[in-house]
Amino acid sequence: MELSRGKVVNPILSQQKLIIFVASDSAGETGEAVVKAAATQFYPKVVEIRRIAFIQDSGAIELLIQAAKREHAIIVFTLVVPELREYLLVKARKHHIKTIDLMGNLLQTMEHSFGQEARHKPGMIHPLDEDYFKKVEAVEFAVKYDDGRDFTGILQADIVLVGVSRTSKTPLSMFLAHKTYKVANVPLVPEITPPDLLYTVNNKKIFGLTINPDKLNKIRSERLKMLGLPGNASYANLERISQELEFAQQIMSRIGCTVIDVTNKAVEETASVILERIG
Repeated sequence: MELSRGKVVNPILSQQKLIIFVASDSAGETGEAVVKAAATQFYPKVVEIRRIAFIQDSGAIELLIQAAKREHAIIVFTLVVPELREYLLVKARKHHIKTIDLMGNLLQTMEHSFGQEARHKPGMIHPLDEDYFKKVEAVEFAVKYDDGRDFTGILQADIVLVGVSRTSKTPLSMFLAHKTYKVANVPLVPEITPPDLLYTVNNKKIFGLTINPDKLNKIRSERLKMLGLPGNASYANLERISQELEFAQQIMSRIGCTVIDVTNKAVEETASVILERIG
C-alpha cells in the first residue's frame, strides 16, 4: 500500500493497466484461458497476462514473487504439486501479493467427494494418447489445405470453410483442428472460379462465412497498414468488398451450405456454431 494525501492507496488500483501472472507447473493454458475470459468482462480496461509455465522448484517461485511485487501484479496459479502451492501462498502473503488459486479448492473438494487423494502430477491434461495424435494430424491437415492451396482436401475434410479474404477462415481452421477436426478452407474471389468439388461433397459439412462490409473494410484497412501498404488499395475498397461478398453469397446459395455471419464474432463463437450444427 502507498500513501497519497494522507490516504492509503492500493497500487493496483492506481495503475493504468492490470498485470496478471499466470503460474503453472505445466503449460499454464488452463489458467490463461480463465483469466482471458474474466478480462473480457472489464473491456476496455487493459489486462496484461504473463504466463509463467513449468514451475518446478522454489527458485522459480522466488523469481515470480519478485516480479509480481515489482509490477504490483496479481498471481493466478494452477499448481497441482502441494509443496509448490503452499510455498507460493506463504511467500505471497509475506509480500502482500494477491493470489488466486484456481485448482486448490477444486482438488480438495474432489478428494473429499471421491474419498481419495489426487495424484498431484502436473501436465496430465496433455497426454500423448490417441486424441493427441489426432489433433496433430488435424493441424497438419489444416496447414496443408489452407486458403485453397490444394482443393483435393475438400474430399477428405470433416469441415470445409468458404468465404472472402479476412473472414477468419485460417484461425477458425486451426481452432477446429485443435478439436481434432480436419478442416479445409477455400477463398472465394470473383475472378477465380471455385473448384467443382465444392458442389459434389455433402453440403452439410460446408460452412460459408460472411461479414458486414463496413467491418471488413476496417479489418482490411488495418491489414494494409500493418503491411505498410496504402489504405486506398482496391483490397479495402468498400465497393470492391461489396462485390466480393455478393459473389460469395451467390456461391454459398448454389452450394446450399450453412452461412454464418462472423461480424463481431470471436473465433470460438463461430466454432461453437459449427460444432453444434455437425453434432
